[in-house]
Amino acid sequence: MLNEHIGRLLRSATTGFVFGCQVPEPDVPRFGDFVRAPVQRGRGDVLGLVYDLVVQDDAFVRPLVAAPDLTDEYVLDQRLNRQVPIEVSVLAVGYRAEAGFVQGLPPQPPLTLDVIHLCAPEEVRAFTERLDFLRLIVDSAEAPADELLAVALSRAAEAWPAAEREAFRRRAGRELARLLPRDLPRLERLLRRLRP
Repeated sequence: MLNEHIGRLLRSATTGFVFGCQVPEPDVPRFGDFVRAPVQRGRGDVLGLVYDLVVQDDAFVRPLVAAPDLTDEYVLDQRLNRQVPIEVSVLAVGYRAEAGFVQGLPPQPPLTLDVIHLCAPEEVRAFTERLDFLRLIVDSAEAPADELLAVALSRAAEAWPAAEREAFRRRAGRELARLLPRDLPRLERLLRRLRP
């Protein structure tokens, strides 16, 4: 497991959470990354997928965007030494309990200021051995479902050993076909995105 945290929780619900972090270079999660947050006093973790990153403006930055001669050193100082407000939205897709991973909504959300971690490749592999969580993405009203499906499945495939990636992609394609039997154009677009 990765021990270094990438942010702290701002707000949460059973369906997902939002956390804050510093400037998104280079270690802040990307769209479609698997992340985890502790629940039930550390006895479990909520697993989710990053579906939105928002860089908020602040009173100090607003006048700078119109400055004609802003130096690279000044920009670097702003990014490294000041707290740039960044919010990362996460769709909950499962949780880890004592018995292992469950693909579905967690019994309770994480708490404010909980530490957020990127999932390690072995966690992603263990979680994606089953693909029931794809239904939560397909049915999501807040996340861009098709784009999130394509990117998250690509990231999950990267976590599998090279010899097993094609088998994972085929399993994912079959699950998507099961979930979208009446929407063939959408299914075709997603299957095209699954190709390496």
